[in-house]
Amino acid sequence: MLRFLQAALVLPLALAVLPGCGGKEVVRGANDPSIDAHALSTGLDKDDVQRALKETLNHLRAAPVMNEWRTTNPQPTVAIFPFQNSTSEHIDSMLDAMLGEAESWLVDAQVVRVVSRERQNQMIREVEGQQSAVFNPANVVKYGKQLGVKYFITGKVAGNDERTEDMRRVQYFLFMQVIDVETSEIRWQRKTYVTKAIK
Repeated sequence: MLRFLQAALVLPLALAVLPGCGGKEVVRGANDPSIDAHALSTGLDKDDVQRALKETLNHLRAAPVMNEWRTTNPQPTVAIFPFQNSTSEHIDSMLDAMLGEAESWLVDAQVVRVVSRERQNQMIREVEGQQSAVFNPANVVKYGKQLGVKYFITGKVAGNDERTEDMRRVQYFLFMQVIDVETSEIRWQRKTYVTKAIK
């Protein structure tokens, strides 16, 4: 019995020190920046998100609505709502990352007050009913009023997926917009494109 217990304890430790993935080395991006340079799928990755956000947020920086925010006192309150994914790709986690980066950018800009996304989840439950905490794009104005915000930022992603015998290409169309809660007017909108292919 004692030998069995010793084997049970030693085996997991031995397995833990063996290299994973058939002896392949695990590499940190900070040590080898080239690992982020290659696309591994047709989904959105960090590089795609950063490029799209840089173009989009630079456009917002110079937009009339941003200039208005800079001169409004007190600062207007803004909420960032989820992107609607109408592509065939499983990219929701990267869209969430994009929203998080946009939220950080707005906070750093210090021209608006930004409502935390955790508070938004609570409010979505209130609007949709306790049984459903799922974001419904049709109710964004209700969400904004419930949160007491003047503007909300949201977006959508559409895609075009094409295949031939020896190639697959996915074209993404990313839209981000600022909407006035009271009037539902789109005060700013920008589209960016990302194309990924397997060939």
